[in-house]
Amino acid sequence: MAEGIVQPHAPGASSAASGFAENTVRIGGGVLGYREGGSGRQAIVLLHGISSGSASWSGCAAVLGGHARVIAWDAPGYGASTPLPQARPTAVHYAERLHELLEALQVNQCLLVGHSLGALMAAAYSSLPGQRAAAFVLMSPAIGYGARPEQALQVRDKRLAALRELGIQGMAQKLPDRLLSGQAGEPAREAVRHNALRLRPEGYAQAVELLCGDDIDRYAPPASACRVYCGEHDIVTTPEQSGQYAQRHGFPFAPIAKAGHACYVEQPDDTARMILDALTLLDAPGTTT
Repeated sequence: MAEGIVQPHAPGASSAASGFAENTVRIGGGVLGYREGGSGRQAIVLLHGISSGSASWSGCAAVLGGHARVIAWDAPGYGASTPLPQARPTAVHYAERLHELLEALQVNQCLLVGHSLGALMAAAYSSLPGQRAAAFVLMSPAIGYGARPEQALQVRDKRLAALRELGIQGMAQKLPDRLLSGQAGEPAREAVRHNALRLRPEGYAQAVELLCGDDIDRYAPPASACRVYCGEHDIVTTPEQSGQYAQRHGFPFAPIAKAGHACYVEQPDDTARMILDALTLLDAPGTTT
């Protein structure tokens, strides 16, 4: 475990308060938005899910920043990030854009942490030649519907209909009940709403196509350097689903107590401890520096 005391941090803490301000960098495909904080010889890179953004990691990053350099991106089509050119992108398309970000920020090795749809992107990144992640943490991984075409069509239609009928604002108001446990306080609920309100329709629609067209089992991070976690009250990617995924690939799995799907928002301290524990994998024999 990384040395030092993990200081408690409020789930709804602002990005400004945690020194986690927005930045942009120009890459070959346009612009990528990201947040950065902390310092250290090791780097932790954080990928958000379909209904969120880089700011959602603020509470967790405030803890992690005492131990490592911490970078959270806004996926293509989110925040200030340029959307992908593909109408129906796969996880590899997102992974390729992530690689451009790591190159631009001179991250040569990292612990890559993905939540939900971000976990699918992280798993795909492991398949790229020359990829720079030495270890992976997949939280509440979205399995994807690429292997279930009939179900994929239903999910796609339902999500895009909600986008049309409710708009971003209407969707944001409903999300806390789905993404958080019944024990979640108002700061966590407000954080979920706030981050969802920053969604861009074109980026969200592309992410829906990814969710419905790809399958996380197509990609295989190394079993010796990957861990899977899930909120014990997650109703989106349930502990049973996440545990079965981990078992299929030989990954260690553990639940996060008192947390729903947005586990790192609801329980930032406990989530940070698990990420810091995985940080030791970067120093394991066989990893490059």
